[in-house]
Parts: sequence; structure tokens; C-alpha cells
Amino acid sequence: MTAVAQTTQAGPALETEVVAALATVVDPELDQPITDLGFVRSIRIDDAGVTVHLRLPTSFCAPNFAYLMASDAVDALRRVPQVGKVKVLLDEHHDSDKINAGLAADAGYLGTFGSEAEQDLDELRRIFQRKAHTAAMERCVMALLKTTGRTVDELHRLTLGELPGGPHKDALLRRRTGIGLGIRPDDLVLVDDDGVPVPPEAVPLRLRFAKAVRISVEGNAHFCRGLLATRYDDEPGGLATRITNTRRTT
Repeated sequence: MTAVAQTTQAGPALETEVVAALATVVDPELDQPITDLGFVRSIRIDDAGVTVHLRLPTSFCAPNFAYLMASDAVDALRRVPQVGKVKVLLDEHHDSDKINAGLAADAGYLGTFGSEAEQDLDELRRIFQRKAHTAAMERCVMALLKTTGRTVDELHRLTLGELPGGPHKDALLRRRTGIGLGIRPDDLVLVDDDGVPVPPEAVPLRLRFAKAVRISVEGNAHFCRGLLATRYDDEPGGLATRITNTRRTT
């Protein structure tokens, strides 16, 4: 996780809540929190509210992804009690001016990009939520095969209740919830994005596809981390988030 550098000690509880709120914002393609990826450049808290600067690995990262993360950051911060005015700015992106103006005006994705908008932002989010579910499912199943005597031939009957607890299962349950799938102990693990069970004969092919999705997501995350480090690691404090808090305590 990216280290957080604090410049003041005033209002540490609010600082913690702001960072926690930003940690709920996930890069849609990489399926990781923007705080872990180093995308939160700085946080400034004052008597008026909070200002957050975001950064991305390159200036030409997809504008729809960039807007989605920035917009989600605004929404997450507005849910923090007594946070005050929320301002999120995207730095050094080729569409920074447009995105920042749209966020400030609460114009929404279509209002920000107009005819340039390639697709509905909610549909884009759903696409990557489904990919995240597929990757999480594969991690759980492969971990089970490696640590138990279960075989591929049995997987079509595998239920959520049979999965061991831990971060892999927790992630799978979150992903299923995100796309509207059940999380009861007797729900089947191997289902498609609509909850339809994978038939026994299709399990090997489904697992190969899921593995390809998981490798793609993890590979993209590693690549983006490298690009971000190359672009920003010479900044004071490196990739750590800079936090400044001048809010007066009452």
C-alpha cells in the first residue's frame, strides 16, 4: 500500500476517514484501490473542506476510466461526515481540464464529454465488475484445487460454503454482490455473470478463460505500477500521498 506522508497532526480522525473513503475507489480495469496503486497524489484538508489531486500512470490513460475514478472519489468523499466542500482534480492528463470542469459542475459523464462519450459509464463499470468476478472466482477455485483433494470433475457442484475463508473468498463475495449474484453458502461457485451454472463439460474451458482474464488484470496492474513509478518517483516523497491538514479543531 502507498505510504501516507502527513504534514500536520490536526484532526487525525478526519484524515483517516478521508483516506478510508478514497480506498473504496477502485480502478475499474485493474480492480485495485486507487490508494494502493499510488493514484492519490495529495490530500488537503482545511476549514472549507477537502481537495484531492489524482494522478495516473500516463497522460493518455483512457478518459472514461479517468473520469470514472475521479467521479467515484467525489462520491466517496461526500459520504464522509462533516467533510465540507469536496474538490477532486485530475493532474497532468490530456483531458484534465475537461474532466475537472465536469466534476466541478456535477455535469456527469455524458455532460462532461458530450458526443465524445463512447458508451454509458454504468455499462463500462459493469463490464469490469464482471471481469473482476471472473478473476476472483478463478483464484478461489485454483487455491482450492491446490490445497485439497478436490478435482476439476467435481467443481460444477462446488458451493460457496465449501470455500475456505480468507481474502480470496472475501473478494469473490464482494464481486458477486457487485454484479447482483447470490452469496448464500449453498450458491454454486462456478456460474456465469448472470448466475447461470457452468455445466460439467464446460468447466475446463471456463477455467481457462477465467485464468486468462485474471492474468490480464494482474499484468496490467503490474505494468501500470511501473509506469507510475517512472513518471512520478522523482517527486518529493516519491509515490507517497502528501496529506496537509490545516483544519482547526473545535
